[in-house]
Amino acid sequence: MELQPYQERVVEEKKELDEKLGALNAFISDSRFFTLFHDEQVRLKKQFKLMTEYSAVLKDRIEAFRPLPEPPEA
Repeated sequence: MELQPYQERVVEEKKELDEKLGALNAFISDSRFFTLFHDEQVRLKKQFKLMTEYSAVLKDRIEAFRPLPEPPEA
């Protein structure tokens, strides 16, 4: 299926977001994470949760993409 330009942007946005999620997850799993102040750990975990939810919304949008209807023949 050929995507519309805005749909391509959504796919790219999700790809970039998922890369950032992977990096954040790796950091949260790293021992350096535990050297941060507790409040910062909480904020980063909240950020990870919200980014995960955002990624899920983008996934749902991408799965709902449909081709445009064919124009009526004249």
